[in-house]
Amino acid sequence: METSTTPRRFLNVFLLAMLNLSVMTSLRNLPLVAQYGYASAFFYFLVAFLFLFPAALISAELATGWTRTGGIYIWVREAFGPGWGFFAVWMQWIHNVTWFPAILSFSATTIAYMINPSLSENKLFLISIILGGFWGFTFFNYFGLKTSSWFSVLGVIAGTIFPGALLIILGCLWLFSGQPLQLEFSLPALFPFLKDSTTSSHIQDLVFVTGLFLAFGGLEVSAAHAREVQNPQKTFPRAVLLAGGTSLLLYVLGALSIAIMVPHQDISLVAGLMEAFHLFLGHFNLSWLIVPLAIMIVWGAVGELNAWIIGPVRALHATSKHGDLPPYFQKLNAHGMPANLLLFQAIVVTLASFAFLFMPSASSAFWILSVMSTQLYLVMYVLMFLAAIKLRYSHAHVERAYRIPYKMPGIWFVGSLGALSCTIAFFVGFIPPGQLPIGNLYLYEGFLLSGLFFMSLIPYLIYRFKNPNWHTSPPDA
Repeated sequence: METSTTPRRFLNVFLLAMLNLSVMTSLRNLPLVAQYGYASAFFYFLVAFLFLFPAALISAELATGWTRTGGIYIWVREAFGPGWGFFAVWMQWIHNVTWFPAILSFSATTIAYMINPSLSENKLFLISIILGGFWGFTFFNYFGLKTSSWFSVLGVIAGTIFPGALLIILGCLWLFSGQPLQLEFSLPALFPFLKDSTTSSHIQDLVFVTGLFLAFGGLEVSAAHAREVQNPQKTFPRAVLLAGGTSLLLYVLGALSIAIMVPHQDISLVAGLMEAFHLFLGHFNLSWLIVPLAIMIVWGAVGELNAWIIGPVRALHATSKHGDLPPYFQKLNAHGMPANLLLFQAIVVTLASFAFLFMPSASSAFWILSVMSTQLYLVMYVLMFLAAIKLRYSHAHVERAYRIPYKMPGIWFVGSLGALSCTIAFFVGFIPPGQLPIGNLYLYEGFLLSGLFFMSLIPYLIYRFKNPNWHTSPPDA
């Protein structure tokens, strides 16, 4: 029975699915994959099978077995101990530090198309939008989860699903009206290894595919809001299935719509979506839609950002009940939000955003920040997949409303598939893409290696030297 101090459960299947979509679905990923043309469908389905499919099933099982607020922290802690639990939730949170500037750069280039498209490569303009937007939404989240959740839900509907559907419709009209196509519909074009047998080509393909792991990541984040979910045992798996299927459909058809219109060598990683809309709408005499559409796309992007700002922070804050964070970061404001953690997050993101001033182009800065974010996040996912396998043995008695079928062989197959694919993608991320100017190779590799080292060292030091007096409140049972 819920007490008066228990948060009201207002997240139903629809709201939770839309919240999941706002976390994991963004039109900003479409230009990245559209460069592959028809093969973009192959790569999306490949990553969906190797990563989205295991992550969705594992998240559903763990979320319905451990419904306490904390998500990945609780799961890994139960499997491998409190130290690894803190490390996992730290990696879930810290990957946002490098991802937030990347998603906001997408919003900035979209805004640039409403003012002056040449601003999309102006570094000072980009960093101004990045910092202004992030600090604004940090303070917005001070006012509670319900307000924040509705903003993200409406954002994903108006700014992701609607523009994505419009892009697909325009792509179909272009395709069936007999207009010239920038891609080839054939079996070799669908499977790139049939078209080009060179090893270097396959490696470059794998490099960009690494970015898709980040595109499909995030299904586990909603578990941080478990106390606000109605009937979590049934709601979680249904919401995960709805969000995963909708996301895959939007990604595949949206990327193909861009690929049929824009030559692959002209697609910008940060401005490619608006380039496609500009060409589409101009051809169909609908150019007047550019500005309202850009506003909606910005809303969708910041709705995704908004969902990520608070989800991992709440999961990280859950560790304070076990004394893993100093008292300063344990404090909640009048709306029950970890205000000091949000403030600290904003300061770290501000420092990471200056990468845009030192990379050769906005696209290269977008890429290197996305790669580092992906690698940090994949470390967390490996721990999650391994934890699910371990918990089947060590916590077999825990009731799970959803269990991956086929008992132990089933959990071993799904967990191993996810962990192995994440490990391979992690190492492939160190290979610089041939299609982008990344500047000095040693600086590129040094940026990734040093970032990964320090981001991993910090949680170890915090946990190693934590003060017993930090444990100011009893942990959840």
